[in-house]
Amino acid sequence: MTLTEDRLAQSRAAVAEDVPAGGRYAQARRAMITSQLRTSGVNEGWVLEAIARVPREDYVPADVRDAAYIDRAVPLGNGKFLAAPLFQGKVLSEAVPTVQDKALLVGDGAGYLAALLRPLVGTLDAVMPGDTASGAAGGYSLLVIDGAIEELPESLADQLQDGGRIVTGLVERGVTRLAAGTKAAGTVSLLPLAEMGIPVLPEFAAPKRWSF
Repeated sequence: MTLTEDRLAQSRAAVAEDVPAGGRYAQARRAMITSQLRTSGVNEGWVLEAIARVPREDYVPADVRDAAYIDRAVPLGNGKFLAAPLFQGKVLSEAVPTVQDKALLVGDGAGYLAALLRPLVGTLDAVMPGDTASGAAGGYSLLVIDGAIEELPESLADQLQDGGRIVTGLVERGVTRLAAGTKAAGTVSLLPLAEMGIPVLPEFAAPKRWSF
């Protein structure tokens, strides 16, 4: 059994105690907030309240619902993953979304991160990673990417207004980190913040370059 399989089995066993299904998941959600988020520096009340409201088990396939609160990415099928809870908590903390924001999510508009963001912003549009060149309206004050990218394409940076914020995962030399930044004078600058496991989005791979 691999480490990931072992952790999934442990999570299923913990959630499968003699507690009704709804209560088990609510219990797991509270444990996630206490043992994963708070211990990693996610302590803003509004972030924890947002996460407490949204049931992660509703955003994963039925056969992995009991692993929805594990401290790592959960496979969704077709090469897609629900990122670990810490990533979403840190995204909200860094984004500081407000009702004044016109926000764009690069990710599933019917997914977990969208469900967290939508009540916190004025408007939320979503585009899948492969549709970013033509699938958004532009003029966004907040851009959130649900995964790690190697390179931010110009077509996506153009969607962000000057002064707008961006929060994303970033791949550097094979290591994934949370990153945040702003757009100024037409240029988006990203600052890596914290190393953590984040699902990589192959649609944002950097082009291959010659090396000698």
